[in-house]
Amino acid sequence: MGERPAHQPKVMREAHAHLLAHGRAMDMVQLESCTTAQEMLDAIADAAVGRELVLAHGARPESWLEPGWPTLDELDYASPETSVAVWCFDYHAMMVNSNALNAIGFGIDTPNPDGGQIGRKPDGALSGVLYEASAGLAWKQLEPKGIDAGELQRSIDDLAEHGFTHVHDLKAQPGLGEAFKSVHIPHDFRLVLYPLVQDLPETLKTRSDWQSDQIRLGGGKIFVDGTLNSRTAWMLHPFADGRGEHPAGMQLMSDKSIEDAIRLCVGEGLQLTAHAIGDAAVRAVLDAAERARAPRGSVRIEHAEVIDEADVPRFAELGVIASVQPCHLLYDIEALRRACPDRLERVLPLRELIDSGLKPGRNILFGSDTPIVRPNPEDSILAATNRGRADMALAEGIAPGQAISEDEAWACFDADA
Repeated sequence: MGERPAHQPKVMREAHAHLLAHGRAMDMVQLESCTTAQEMLDAIADAAVGRELVLAHGARPESWLEPGWPTLDELDYASPETSVAVWCFDYHAMMVNSNALNAIGFGIDTPNPDGGQIGRKPDGALSGVLYEASAGLAWKQLEPKGIDAGELQRSIDDLAEHGFTHVHDLKAQPGLGEAFKSVHIPHDFRLVLYPLVQDLPETLKTRSDWQSDQIRLGGGKIFVDGTLNSRTAWMLHPFADGRGEHPAGMQLMSDKSIEDAIRLCVGEGLQLTAHAIGDAAVRAVLDAAERARAPRGSVRIEHAEVIDEADVPRFAELGVIASVQPCHLLYDIEALRRACPDRLERVLPLRELIDSGLKPGRNILFGSDTPIVRPNPEDSILAATNRGRADMALAEGIAPGQAISEDEAWACFDADA
């Protein structure tokens, strides 16, 4: 690590990470630097030589010079003998070639799974792009199996190198707690695990086998919607360029299911963490917390990238924690301007959240969502204070009136707040 910034707290918390995925992504083909579909195809073609399977991540089709995924034919041409799976950087959309489609059993007659969509051309043929649950189903068949201690070690080491000593894993796989017994964890490191709610019963059964002063179970996680880049974030108003079947994104859970998940976690003395990016998803979680009369601090909304003005004060009123990742703004600028030009002032309203009563580091937390983006805390500091990239003036950013001070931004990483 370099010299510690003057405002950086002594005890740094990364409030939203995916430890195994972060370590695993280090071994995948990296596409973050690609600026065109052709650059992505060239990288895949190079990686495919002599391999049966290529896994890649970091593709940013929304920010390319000509936005949009390549065609299935183009990906097949780049990798004729190899199965290929390319994650969009947000891990909510994936592009696969025909070899991979065949391997996972997706064909023209395959129906969309619950909570997912299989991309199709106007004539009904598959486009190779998979959204939400359909991408998840494909990944389960293609990804390396099991938990690799080496991948976990690389992840812990990298986060420690970025200055973090407290890390929350927001989709902890069953067996992850036990796997940490094979990993060297620095003595001052603390890990809090949040498995998916459907995995919570299994995790509770084994908790006594691995929980310690350094590692504990924090709660369960749900996904209420998708993402902005995939146009699957659940919005109160349709996207300007939404997809035909889901013009305002995708509601991935019913209102009752959200409330039931809150009650389950609260009943176990745990937190419920809810992935909710669009303003409709954020409202649905707040409504469920209110109906369930959830104790203060027992519900966390992750991301909350778009929040309706009427819902901002409800976080403090209901005691709901806002766990946000300002660094995503650096990558979502183009998608935001295309998808919701009429809602830009509602993007990450940090100034309003703090002014409404949320306390940095206590009930408004910062993280990165790594490996979605790199876990460099200074990216979130830049986005929170400048509302855009380093080469942009504040006035050119997204919702500049929502900027906060550098002191406030660093305090959102403070585990001792």
